[in-house]
Amino acid sequence: MRRWLLGAAWITLPVTAGPGIAEGLRSWGGAPQVVGSVLCWIGWALGLLACLAPRPLGLTAARALAPAGVVVALVATARGDISTVAAIGAIAATLVAAVLVADPAFAELTANAVSYGDEQRYPLRVPPGLFVGPLPLARAVLVGGLVAGPLFLADGHLMWGIVALALGLPAAAVAAQVLHRLSRRWVVVVPAGVVIVDPMTLADNTLFPREHVQVLRALRGDEEPGLALDLRLGATLGSVLFVFDEPAELTKMLRALRRAETVKAPSLLVAVAHRQAMFASAARRRVRIEVSDPGATPQRV
Repeated sequence: MRRWLLGAAWITLPVTAGPGIAEGLRSWGGAPQVVGSVLCWIGWALGLLACLAPRPLGLTAARALAPAGVVVALVATARGDISTVAAIGAIAATLVAAVLVADPAFAELTANAVSYGDEQRYPLRVPPGLFVGPLPLARAVLVGGLVAGPLFLADGHLMWGIVALALGLPAAAVAAQVLHRLSRRWVVVVPAGVVIVDPMTLADNTLFPREHVQVLRALRGDEEPGLALDLRLGATLGSVLFVFDEPAELTKMLRALRRAETVKAPSLLVAVAHRQAMFASAARRRVRIEVSDPGATPQRV
């Protein structure tokens, strides 16, 4: 249902947000107006493709394009000669699309679109600290690096256009690579056990066979992680504790030193979107799950 809501919201953007943005672009006049309109249509088409044919790459694109659409709507409707109805429609429609794109359900849909056989993928939660600055900045660099050059050239600023292309395209490529790592962070439940896929913390995808997973359980809010290897990167909602019968060997990424390090962990922590669904999927594959409730007796599923 959420997928179709997102698709409906995005496919109607030319009707809901288009008039307000078009009115704002008219003030540019000439070639900049034409190029701006073409870029808006390209962005809309790419977002629509991401919504109707979900893939991790499409998730990266949609989560960069949707906030950019909100910014375009705000800038375009800032002029006083734009009708109130058109301005409100453009801002509201782009905000709705941005909220739906940020839904973890959309991330789960894109992850499972590329799954193999009998497996189920559950996205890891985005570290909340990234929302303060790094994530918006990376998205701005990605979109801005692609559109700045054509807009400068259309406005007749040849030198600035060439500089924007020379600097913006490589910067956009780097930003896209960084953002795409966030779209490929999953807990994958497979018949043999559970796999952690996280290019931001692990150098390699790591399988934890169910025979060696002593238990999977939720980490309580007031519980200390102890000796667990914490891969949450600051996220706390949906925390899941993996407890092993013997220390598991992982290759951990050390970003500051730009190298990997092999570590042994008796347990580890991740933060998963849709934790209960992940527990149910793991239980069906005979992974031991402990469901605990304050004031209730722990159960094994």
